[in-house]
Amino acid sequence: MRILLVFRAPVGGLFRHVRDLARGLHERGHEVGILCDSEGGGEVARRLLADSAAHCQLGIVRKPISRMPGVGDLAGVRHTLKMARAIRADIIHGHGAKGGLYARLAGRRLGVPSLYTPHGGSLYYDWSTTAGKAFLATEWALARLVDAQSFVCTFERDRFLELLGHPRSRNIVAYNGLWPEEFERLVPEPGAADVVLMGDMRPVKGVDILLDALAILKPDGPVSANIVGDGPQMADFQAQASRLGLDEQVRFLGRLPARDALQKGRLLVMPSRNESFPYTVLEALSTEVPIITSRVGGIAEALPEHMMLARLDAPTLAAKIRERLASASHTRAESVSLREMARKRFSAAKMTGDILAFYNRLLTEAGRSG
Repeated sequence: MRILLVFRAPVGGLFRHVRDLARGLHERGHEVGILCDSEGGGEVARRLLADSAAHCQLGIVRKPISRMPGVGDLAGVRHTLKMARAIRADIIHGHGAKGGLYARLAGRRLGVPSLYTPHGGSLYYDWSTTAGKAFLATEWALARLVDAQSFVCTFERDRFLELLGHPRSRNIVAYNGLWPEEFERLVPEPGAADVVLMGDMRPVKGVDILLDALAILKPDGPVSANIVGDGPQMADFQAQASRLGLDEQVRFLGRLPARDALQKGRLLVMPSRNESFPYTVLEALSTEVPIITSRVGGIAEALPEHMMLARLDAPTLAAKIRERLASASHTRAESVSLREMARKRFSAAKMTGDILAFYNRLLTEAGRSG
């Protein structure tokens, strides 16, 4: 089978999912090509794409893809059509809003089965805002033109159906997963902070909520934090930390590989305002790193209730941080059992197998051979 994977930015969990899928498909004897944006991700993206080249016999093509809708999307569709024709794609699989747009239009033009995995994206919007109406109206129209959707968690599928109704196309849930070599306990490095947050430096990741929580905790004994990641609001969060008098206890470390980041603290904190099914949760579970998260997206499909915040605000987060840091021995024992649960439920090999079976179903229904 020849599969084209299309997406915009080579960053974050979506990029990780695509790389895992490319590896898994390659290991099963299928041929993969990738089309993505030429600008985003910096040196880390270039290195990770170079690592993925061994799994992408059909090539990796990078072209400019803007984040917002515009006339540039016409070129994006043309690039997708050109690559799909060149590699004689049997399946076009779009990831994220832009990848989904290009894959679905190209698939319809070529008569090739296409499918779409949102990875959150447009599903973070609702119909009450102008931007939400624009994004969701596009999603509504496209959902009724194409073959299938795959979702990374049940929450994502339910949210899709809630917002867009029940289109004719088929769908599956294929959970994000990890590889066997990733299930290895990590020990905090010498000098690790009390807590670590990792993610894009944008409000959606709740960096501001963590900083406010640290300010609340400071009078009873400072809690140190390492913040890992970069993005458009980095300077704003650094300024907030200074205003709150946290310069001595908070460090901004920039972007790091996930395993390196997880060793920067004794407790991973994720006060996100929106998520789909984040790899960060799985990476923490697989390495026995204790975790606190907000109760958003599909996180509740992986974590017990007491690890999630009852309310997403600074006082609730501050109290939970203090509680978790004070119960380190219990937290560690619980982390061992959660790692074994994650090993069974969240496997990259199973994710790939589920998606591959879906590809075969789509090809069979289209009268094509995989």
